[in-house]
Amino acid sequence: MSATPPVAAPRPPRRWRRSLFRYLIGLFFLAVLLVAAYVWLALSWSFAEGERAGFVQKFSRKGWICKTWEGELAMANLPGAMPEVWHFTVRDPMVAVRINDSMGKRVSLHYEQHRGLPTTCFGETDYFVVDVKGVEP
Repeated sequence: MSATPPVAAPRPPRRWRRSLFRYLIGLFFLAVLLVAAYVWLALSWSFAEGERAGFVQKFSRKGWICKTWEGELAMANLPGAMPEVWHFTVRDPMVAVRINDSMGKRVSLHYEQHRGLPTTCFGETDYFVVDVKGVEP
């Protein structure tokens, strides 16, 4: 009796493996494109917008990799009342300079709310200040 060597399973044709690789690469790029489109839509479309007035009590540029301007606005409804603190983010460097120049003065901040951003790389809050105006007492 002669021993026959075991028969190896046939390998799929090279063309099939190449098309699977191309399909997976295409699927990866499609996923990246969809995530980029979602982030663009979340940043360009605002959920809400409005004005808040008060005194900017804290404003700093923070972050390990993604540096963003983060601040706190103290809003007091009645003199002597405990102020409510509102946290905000600034993306535009020119608006950040204007806020720094108006520290200690009563200001009105125009903001847009962008919900659903995937990371804190765009800002720690949903509220992005786009304009600042001084308010006369």
